[in-house]
Amino acid sequence: MRYISTRGQAPALPFEEAMLTGLARDGGLYVPETIPQMRAEEIRALQGVSYEEAAFRVMRPFVGDRFDDEVFAGLIDKAYAGFGHTARAPLVQLAPNHFLLELFHGPTLAFKDFAMQLIGQLFQHELSRRGERVTIVGATSGDTGSAAIEAFRGLDAVDVFILFPHGRVSDVQRRQMTTPSEANVHALALAGDFDECQARLKDMFNHFEFRDQVRLAGVNSINWARVLAQVVYYFTAATSLGAPDRKISFTVPTGNFGDVFAGYVAKRMGLPIDRLVVATNQNDILHRCLSSGAYRKGSVLPSISPSMDIQVSSNFERALFDAYDRDGRAIAQLMDELKAGGFSVSQGALEALRADFDSGRVSEDDTLATIRQAHDTMGELLCPHSAVGVRVAEDHRDPAVPMITLATAHPAKFPDAVERASGLRPPLPNRMADLYERPERMTQVANDLAALETLIEERRSQ
Repeated sequence: MRYISTRGQAPALPFEEAMLTGLARDGGLYVPETIPQMRAEEIRALQGVSYEEAAFRVMRPFVGDRFDDEVFAGLIDKAYAGFGHTARAPLVQLAPNHFLLELFHGPTLAFKDFAMQLIGQLFQHELSRRGERVTIVGATSGDTGSAAIEAFRGLDAVDVFILFPHGRVSDVQRRQMTTPSEANVHALALAGDFDECQARLKDMFNHFEFRDQVRLAGVNSINWARVLAQVVYYFTAATSLGAPDRKISFTVPTGNFGDVFAGYVAKRMGLPIDRLVVATNQNDILHRCLSSGAYRKGSVLPSISPSMDIQVSSNFERALFDAYDRDGRAIAQLMDELKAGGFSVSQGALEALRADFDSGRVSEDDTLATIRQAHDTMGELLCPHSAVGVRVAEDHRDPAVPMITLATAHPAKFPDAVERASGLRPPLPNRMADLYERPERMTQVANDLAALETLIEERRSQ
């Protein structure tokens, strides 16, 4: 299995190199040369097995021979040992044929833990084997950063620097990044929004002298291994409801498109997914693009669902790559146009996207109303992001086809919004009960590439 860049000008790499590299040197994102297929009987055989066993079977074809079966299975077991639910990703029924996939039982209470905990194990194993050390830099709208810090804190092969938009994440999200005391993790509060954090991250990867000097590695959803780990719970959820012998639809609250793209990969592998519904908040560039074909950047509006406050959805490039018949030159041209403000998707590519994806947008008022209604009528307390998904799912679902909405975060990560909507303030799990008492450690930084690179060079371990 080899991986190629969406922009067509970087060398193909095996899995472990694509994982450690993150962003291709031509600025593109790595995708598999081919998507492995699972036969109906192989999918059916996932019914009733442990999450870890399903993860091994789904991901194994993508990994190649760098990790033997015993090692890979062991790393998966370590990755999910700290989750707070034995099912890892349990399903809860909300209404007839509408189900919630709880993805918040990991160490930082968000779906990012499924990928980040595994990446932490894979990185540590591979770097230890090589006797090497890397500098991980990530950008976060809230959950990726805390999941990355939790996964890599204290590991001896990595330094971790996380950029987050100052004042634009929840208190819980911020404290999960700023309270770890390990010397190898650094929380950097950047003066700007998430798109500016992500832009500086990409600037660092495209500054090859700096990238090579500090051995830069990325764990944002630009990293293929992040997407791969998220493919698994589409299979476990769908087979729990009867796949492959019936079709299943999914609604995914998303900003950066990585989580819903994982569903697309599962569909390409053979999972009988009927519809993939993209759910956005008021920062609705994905919904606007799928509706009109125009991908135009606007201002990022702060919301009660901050992890979706994004106008440049990096993983959408992977979907465009397939929609344009894997024409790297066409994708490079679109990304150049995006730097100038935006682009228009060709009619053929738009039809290809619409063949797999639907979309919807939810206002702030409707998000709050959905949290309140879900608690009153379903007995379920939703985080704002999950509420966006539930609202869009209700608008799009076919009563004859089971709909699974991804619950991407625990409501306690966004207590102010949940309390405002429901009158209830969700408590943190016992293992985090003292989070507000822990001392914080962070550095406020300007939106300046040179200053960021200097800080990282000074603080990383040599």
